[in-house]
Amino acid sequence: MASPANAVAARAPLAGGALVALTAGVALATFMEVLDISIVNVSVRTIAGNLGVSNTEGTMAISAYSMASAIVQPLTGWISRRFGEVKTFGFSVALFVVFSVLCGLANSMTMLIVFRLLQGAVSGPMVPLSQSILLNNYPPAKRPLALALWAMMVVVAPVFGPIMGGWITDNYSWAWIFFINIPIGLFALLVTWVLLRKRETRTAKIPLDGIGLFLLAVGVGSLQFMLDKGNDYDWFSSKLIIVLGIIALVCLTFLVAWELMHKHPVVNLRLLGRRNFGIGVLCLSVGMFAFFGGTVVLPTWLQQVMGYNATWAGFAVAPIGILAIIMSPVVGATQSHFDLRVLNSIGFAIFAACSFWMASQDTSVGYAQVAIPRLVMGAGIALFFVPVNQIILSGLPDEEIASASGLSNFLRTLAGSVATAVSTTMYEHRTTFHHAMLVQHTQDGAATTQAYLTGLGQAGLQGMPAYASLNKIVNAQAATLASNDVFWCFGLMFGLAMITIWFTKPPFTGGSGGGGH
Repeated sequence: MASPANAVAARAPLAGGALVALTAGVALATFMEVLDISIVNVSVRTIAGNLGVSNTEGTMAISAYSMASAIVQPLTGWISRRFGEVKTFGFSVALFVVFSVLCGLANSMTMLIVFRLLQGAVSGPMVPLSQSILLNNYPPAKRPLALALWAMMVVVAPVFGPIMGGWITDNYSWAWIFFINIPIGLFALLVTWVLLRKRETRTAKIPLDGIGLFLLAVGVGSLQFMLDKGNDYDWFSSKLIIVLGIIALVCLTFLVAWELMHKHPVVNLRLLGRRNFGIGVLCLSVGMFAFFGGTVVLPTWLQQVMGYNATWAGFAVAPIGILAIIMSPVVGATQSHFDLRVLNSIGFAIFAACSFWMASQDTSVGYAQVAIPRLVMGAGIALFFVPVNQIILSGLPDEEIASASGLSNFLRTLAGSVATAVSTTMYEHRTTFHHAMLVQHTQDGAATTQAYLTGLGQAGLQGMPAYASLNKIVNAQAATLASNDVFWCFGLMFGLAMITIWFTKPPFTGGSGGGGH
């Protein structure tokens, strides 16, 4: 175990310039890690072309990172207790930079996938430990502000990732989407090493739960791969997807039973039995599911129906970050004066209202009519994501923060992966449904259809070209109705979360204080 002197030092809060520097370093490391989840998305086509592979093979570079990160995130608690939070965070950042360089230097898709897999694996502890390190080194009265700054980075980074990735790829080279991690990572590593090398957390030689680790790796890996590739393989019409689903179900079911019985579990699932943690994580997961689902569907609709290119679709989504950046520190600094459930409810209400607003779009909307609901939704991010993380960690002793952060971030990441798969599939299925319904009203002989075809004929468009034009309009309207359906569902989910959050129980204080049971 660590010496008593080190234990005291580890708990002593920083102040002044040291606290500012630590915040900047840890926040940038968090931004860098979360950014790398989405920054590659818009560059896949370019990367695949340069490396001479198909786009489907190129998406493996995304899947490999997500899968490895999802497996390692819930292990954060065990790793940090074994080796110390500062050492684990430092090694993670250093190796992340190394593998980022190797990704940029990769000259084949196989090399890129391997290095992305390793990059994702070492990135797993970075976000949970960035949260834990900030909380352990901030004065107790300012911990909500630390959570707010951390939350702002986690939510905003995926929004700006596609925009940055597209701009860098278009103006420089795809390799630079990885090389930009070098200065950010080195700065974060330098700051944390200088300020925290003598402030290591307690460590203990905890035995490795090998069976739990195996079940976690196989179960989560199978689930993540199934979610990433399910839409490409038409889900359960594919034997591969069926096999992956069965493996994931069996392994994760046994994992839950095994971890609840094990004396030293590799993932502390008992945390879910704590009232505030369990309900808070449920609301976080539901909220992030609906948030990420909308972030996937909106640019897809804009590009398919409205004719936006990838850059402008990104600019339509990006306004959500403006109010999130402005309001998150304000909410963090003032939330102690309010019931956090009230703030969460307001945040969910804003999300729901904006989702219903976006569910009323049609094909005549301009950029402003798309961007303004996203701008307003940014206020909901600050009022939802900042307080809910305070609720999740309320009542937990300091030594459990890393485990709790790792588990909650894993479930948040998993919710985002499920949201991407479900929202994409739902959008496609509802598009097919609405297309079939609209076609019933565009048959030959129908008065409206005939009038439209006559108008096209007068404009010089007859025969198959006229029918093709009509079909294009039907496709656009079907996709628009499908997008509206998806946002209606997300609005209802936000409303459900707005009610559920009231099952948590005050006081919502961090550290070893009460509450949370």
